[in-house]
Amino acid sequence: MYYLGIDLGSSSVKLAVLNAETGKTVASVGLPESEMEIIAPQFGWAEQDPELWWQYVKEGLKILQNKHRIELKKIRAIGVAYQMHGLVLTDENLKPLRRSIIWCDSRAADIGNNAYNAIGAEKCEEIILGSPGNFTASKLKWVKTNEPEIYAKARHIMLPGDFIASKFSKVAQISTSGLSEAALWNFKDQKLADEILDGMGLSKELIPEIVPNFGDQAKIHPDVARELGLHPELKITYRAGDQPNNAFSLNVLQPGEIATTAGTSAVVYAVSNQDIYDPQSRINTFLHANNSEENKRNGVMLCINGSGILYQWLRKMVSVGNSDLVSYEALNTQAARAKPGSENLRFYPFGNGVERIFKNKKATSGIENLNFNIHKPEHLIRSACEGIVFAMNYGFDIMKSLGTSGDLVRAGKANLFLSPVFREIFCNTTQTSLELYNTSGAEGAARGAAMGHGFYNNQKEAFSDLECLEKIEPRREWSLAYEEIYQEWKEHIKIED
Repeated sequence: MYYLGIDLGSSSVKLAVLNAETGKTVASVGLPESEMEIIAPQFGWAEQDPELWWQYVKEGLKILQNKHRIELKKIRAIGVAYQMHGLVLTDENLKPLRRSIIWCDSRAADIGNNAYNAIGAEKCEEIILGSPGNFTASKLKWVKTNEPEIYAKARHIMLPGDFIASKFSKVAQISTSGLSEAALWNFKDQKLADEILDGMGLSKELIPEIVPNFGDQAKIHPDVARELGLHPELKITYRAGDQPNNAFSLNVLQPGEIATTAGTSAVVYAVSNQDIYDPQSRINTFLHANNSEENKRNGVMLCINGSGILYQWLRKMVSVGNSDLVSYEALNTQAARAKPGSENLRFYPFGNGVERIFKNKKATSGIENLNFNIHKPEHLIRSACEGIVFAMNYGFDIMKSLGTSGDLVRAGKANLFLSPVFREIFCNTTQTSLELYNTSGAEGAARGAAMGHGFYNNQKEAFSDLECLEKIEPRREWSLAYEEIYQEWKEHIKIED
């Protein structure tokens, strides 16, 4: 019995097919071959075409069928993971009215800050555990203010994963955790945050049917089943934002457990049974994938915008003049040739919009202490890795101050965590043990689909075959060295007014 997981990121769309009986992924595919384009009509903007996401999903299904010989009609349910905080606005026929304003678009930051002050800091913290910030609700307000003709035509607001689910079912829906990601969930009363909608002058009519993360959310539309060759009784049984789903895929489900990832952005995500909030909104709390009325589960999250996207940019820069891009493996090999501290070269990875850890302000990005006679490519690459981890640690320190620290972190062996140098820097800077697992967001979404479909009796059964590939411990002498380098790096952060 097969289950399909879809992981919609801002760089690619990944699909994985899970054989639930063996707990193993039998096929996976990622599209496009190079990273998806992020359209930036103005500085600080970031948009993508939702229909292009769907096109890649359909292409991925064809590859699974034709190349990997997957019999699509054997897929019983679909799980969808997706880039958080994006805005998809559609008409009554579920046709997008504009490109999606995605997670790293910073145009609405001031709108969220103004709403936070107008509605009241205390009220916002009580209801949504923080500020509307640069999240989906603020992006919707931006559209209403700046594109009133589009807002007037809109009938549904969805997050990116909800849009993909709607393309299968032709039904508009949004999950409870999705509402929390949009700054539209009332944690106190466990319902839609009407107070935020009213305070921002947004219509409640735009909110589609609200569904839980797990369960029979929707059934595939007959026309879509015929077109794609899928089973006519196929159901969507799981959806979650990429970071709650990443934690879910790593079996990070209980209070005190921590997951991390370093894809396009870098994230540390801790599970809590408390309604934790940061009065300065530098970290954020969302409903975790396995939250329920009986067992409160929140995800306390820090996010650094410039992670894999920095490594991607660096790859392009060092590949200038080559017909093919230098591989990421080659970058990792180069980084290993430099010593910790990169001969005093410092990289500040804040070139992808406003940063939450700096209260939705921009921090100066770039390189410090460059010496043309000393520094070689390996120093530049290693300093980029160090800068990304240092930025993560800056946020991790904030999490510790709010009581969500831990000495063990889990990650999938993917993206930047494929790099031994990056892993070394992470363990010794954060002074935590790191467990690596051979899993992915798409596989996690497939496992979620199986749980939502009732294949597994409980969470323990669902993850019984998840194996730790490697455990890396911090080394005292290296931790002391990185602590000194990190403190010096931190002192030179420049935050714009």
